[in-house]
Amino acid sequence: MFGEIARFLIDTIFTLFGAVLLLRAWMQVIRMPPGNPISRGVFQVTDWLVLPLRRILPGYRGIDWASLVAAYLTALVFLVLMVAAVGGQPALLFPLGLLIALLTLVKWALNLLMWLTLLMAVMSWVNPHSPAMPVLDYLTTPFLRPIRRVLPPIGGADLSPLALFLIIQVLLMLLARGGFLLFGM
Repeated sequence: MFGEIARFLIDTIFTLFGAVLLLRAWMQVIRMPPGNPISRGVFQVTDWLVLPLRRILPGYRGIDWASLVAAYLTALVFLVLMVAAVGGQPALLFPLGLLIALLTLVKWALNLLMWLTLLMAVMSWVNPHSPAMPVLDYLTTPFLRPIRRVLPPIGGADLSPLALFLIIQVLLMLLARGGFLLFGM
């Protein structure tokens, strides 16, 4: 039972932290204004890891490489801790663990987008004038805009968040299936 609790806590903490690092990188790609409370919170949580890496890995063409590398390192540490929590040998992860960490990072990014889209859709029904709505809209619009071109509103209802949610679910299934086929996971 203790091992199960440890795995749950490791999974939750590292997934959330990895998602916040990916969110930081995404916010810089889309040039989100840094003054909003969400941006400030993301920077406060991640500065301790990203700022030292930024000395080595500066941003290039709007991509925050320090945040992406920090997220990748977080995924590597996550894998090592998960293998250790089940009594495995973390050293046996390498070199295949490097690819598994990359797949973990993609899974975190897809889950982050799914949760942001879901939160935006719920907030648009419950409280469309919430201060969080412009931030959520700013984060999700680059993904929703191409879908909106293909799927216009039906009866005044924007179905693009639902379509994006379904696309993400299919991608997560393919990712899980690909990981299973490649690694026997």
